[in-house]
Amino acid sequence: MTPKALPYLLLLPATVFLLVFFVYPFIQIALLAVTGPEGFTLQHVQTMASHWKFNTALGWTILLAAVVVPIQLVMALSMASIVTKLQTGRSAILYIFSIPLGLSDLAAGIVWLAIFEQSGFLNSMLYGLGVVEQPILFLGYQNIWVIFLAVVLAEIWRATAIVMVILVSGMGLIPKEYYEAGEVFGASAWQRFIKITLPMLRPSLQSALILRTLAAFEVFAVVTALGGTTLPVLMGETFQWQFTLQDRNVASAYALVILAISIAATLFFLRVLRVPKGATL
Repeated sequence: MTPKALPYLLLLPATVFLLVFFVYPFIQIALLAVTGPEGFTLQHVQTMASHWKFNTALGWTILLAAVVVPIQLVMALSMASIVTKLQTGRSAILYIFSIPLGLSDLAAGIVWLAIFEQSGFLNSMLYGLGVVEQPILFLGYQNIWVIFLAVVLAEIWRATAIVMVILVSGMGLIPKEYYEAGEVFGASAWQRFIKITLPMLRPSLQSALILRTLAAFEVFAVVTALGGTTLPVLMGETFQWQFTLQDRNVASAYALVILAISIAATLFFLRVLRVPKGATL
């Protein structure tokens, strides 16, 4: 084996994995979305776009990502900064912050359902304090914004830890000499964070934001647990068309929309948070 062939050989397993589990399924989904018995057709896409839930699901999905991701980023930066600065008890605090990572999407949704449902913890607390005389139906169809808030809280609680873990790893790679130099020149803690930490965290921020934004566009189990079909999202509509309405073609069209949004978000973060050539820690 020549030295020149070694890199390609090392990339071979990942390439085969992508071809089998991404490229091939993508081709199959794309064909289902734009073909029918008569051949090429855009009828399935038109059916999806003209359905009354499509615009609503698209709007709620984008709004959910736009609200959840920035909040998670700010919280993850704060949590990562705390963990990084700790001298003692760092492992314990990191473990506590990371506990929600052990829960699945559905389990997190059920936990927050136990808080917001009529016989849940929130109603019990309000009743015990004398604030309400009878349980409130927080998650009813007439309270869609409460359902949205519950989903936002569940997603923030469940998935902020993964962003924090990535940022903690990135902060650990920043040389301490940079901060020491900043102190020597009189930079405040906030100035060191803005001028040193954030620029040096670009690769980690890029990875964390791409990962979390794509997951936000694909949210499903938490929404289903807390709101059922009352709060429509793109992944939920994909599930409905695939299994309830038994229309794989329209479901594939929804999958292509989710893929297109995900690619657009990825390209955006790659562009905005790109690392200059030659930049090193």
